[in-house]
Amino acid sequence: MEIQYIDINGNKLKGVKIATKNTAILIIEAPKGFLGCGYFDIEVADKFNDASAIVTGVKNLKEMLEKPVERVSKAAQDLGIKVGDLGIEALRKMAV
Repeated sequence: MEIQYIDINGNKLKGVKIATKNTAILIIEAPKGFLGCGYFDIEVADKFNDASAIVTGVKNLKEMLEKPVERVSKAAQDLGIKVGDLGIEALRKMAV
């Protein structure tokens, strides 16, 4: 497991990469939610009212910031996050 800290809006957000046999699970935690890779399920985030934005086709935390969001939970939509926002934009909205 790798942990990396990313500065967004003056907040140090924790990014985690967990290697699996065939890929990696990636997540960046913000004060109001998280940016995750395609491993995460929006339906589960909605069930627990978590703000979650998902990017896919990423291999590392840096790529997560640069990719457009493909799926957004209801709680993330309430923060103003939309499909098509870049990962970094979604994190900025979760870090305010």
